[in-house]
Amino acid sequence: MSAPKDMRLSEHLRSEIDDWAARFPSDQKQSAVLNALRAVQHEHAWLSTELMDAVADYLGMPKIAVYEVASFYSMYELRPIGKHSISVCTNISCMLRGSDDIVEHLEKKLGIKTGQSTPDGRFYLKQEEECLAACCGAPMMQVDHVYYENLTPKKVDEILDKLDQGLNHRDSENTELT
Repeated sequence: MSAPKDMRLSEHLRSEIDDWAARFPSDQKQSAVLNALRAVQHEHAWLSTELMDAVADYLGMPKIAVYEVASFYSMYELRPIGKHSISVCTNISCMLRGSDDIVEHLEKKLGIKTGQSTPDGRFYLKQEEECLAACCGAPMMQVDHVYYENLTPKKVDEILDKLDQGLNHRDSENTELT
């Protein structure tokens, strides 16, 4: 890659960004910006201005172009958030199957409103997620990029309890919660 090595990005991140950029014509490496931002957020939990600037410099893009992308998509966090990010789909399919009740249950259980993090920094309840593309499993939520479908308040409690016990999502992924 012709861009200078930016030390604000780890070697792993630079390698991942290089891999994505290689999938596009050499004069279109900025096409990797979505995946570059996703990778940076995955490593740092949110996108600070400094990190977005590093992505812009690394991909040879104007900084404002990176800010525009990061502020447009709801998957990017532009401020510090709780360790576990919870998104509840509120689109029509999920709403008709009780997503409003799931949001209300989460707010009560966590003691926060949507758009807030718990005081201990463990959980962040996203403001709104229009669609997470799992209509057949409505109502559903995503916790740290893992989908949970056919939710009930009891299933939500079980998911959060597993997180509290320190189990990672791989341990609970594909586990039928009853």
